[in-house]
Amino acid sequence: MLNIIFMGTPDFAKESLEAIYNAGYNILSVVTNPDRPKGRGLKLIASPVKEFAIEKNIAVLQPEKIREIKDELIKLNPDLFCVVAYGKILPQDILDIPKLGSINVHGSLLPKYRGAAPIQWAILNGDKKTGVTTMFMDAGMDTGDILLKQETEIGDNETTGELWNRLSKIGAKLLVKTLEKIENGTAQRIKQGLDFSLAPMLNKEMAKIDWQNKTAKEIKNLIRGLNPIMGAYTTYKDKKIKIWKAENLELKEFVNIYPEFEKHMSKLENMAGGAVICSDIKQGLYVKAKNSILLLQEVQAENAKRMSVQEFLRGSSIQTGEIFE
Repeated sequence: MLNIIFMGTPDFAKESLEAIYNAGYNILSVVTNPDRPKGRGLKLIASPVKEFAIEKNIAVLQPEKIREIKDELIKLNPDLFCVVAYGKILPQDILDIPKLGSINVHGSLLPKYRGAAPIQWAILNGDKKTGVTTMFMDAGMDTGDILLKQETEIGDNETTGELWNRLSKIGAKLLVKTLEKIENGTAQRIKQGLDFSLAPMLNKEMAKIDWQNKTAKEIKNLIRGLNPIMGAYTTYKDKKIKIWKAENLELKEFVNIYPEFEKHMSKLENMAGGAVICSDIKQGLYVKAKNSILLLQEVQAENAKRMSVQEFLRGSSIQTGEIFE
């Protein structure tokens, strides 16, 4: 049985750690990020990976910098490093420590979406499918030889959080299959092609909705892609409103639902992006985007909880014709 050092931090990684533990692999140690302060009391919180390791009496290492524990890693004499969402770049001299190398579980179908946020970018770009890849690691950013892939479809309304959870389970099973192939000598290494794309870290600036230049479908993808992290937002009377769920409509679809707007079709087409077309507790909250309309379904005003748009409108003075910016 392979002797493994597991490196990972969030719940996505914990699924893989649990899978290889249950498969009977000898986990010499877990390497995870140091405990971080969270919440109003800034209490130190352990990572999901650390919590699982403690529960199973697995040794835990938490360096600020990976080279701090290089000697310890060498002494442990591992066959493999399994790295899943660890959160730190590993230099080649660290990757070379295990006898058989270092493998990684990545949340995309490589070489598509190399980088820190592959799951988020798949949804932000409106992709219909994605998947998980296992690979041997090198010093490049997700450039190593591919071992296995598994594809899955992305639901039309699926959020980053929902896809994250699904891919974590797919990745855990794929990691076990990969280890079995490495162990029995049947693993095949496939070089990545030159046609790749990147998935850089997200930034707060991208969360603001651009009603003028983005279609309702693009805005819906932004909302899905930033849920539950950050949340896409608009402003109304200089106050932020986060939008957590919405549905996109073409102008003709909207007119089919509300025939009374048909005679105003040309007016609808020429309305500014961000204009509130309809604000009604029963009918809903519809906002004009580029050549299309967005139906808001779940929102969150400043200093308030997430709520349905109907609940929001009961306490709001938003009127038809007003502008979201």
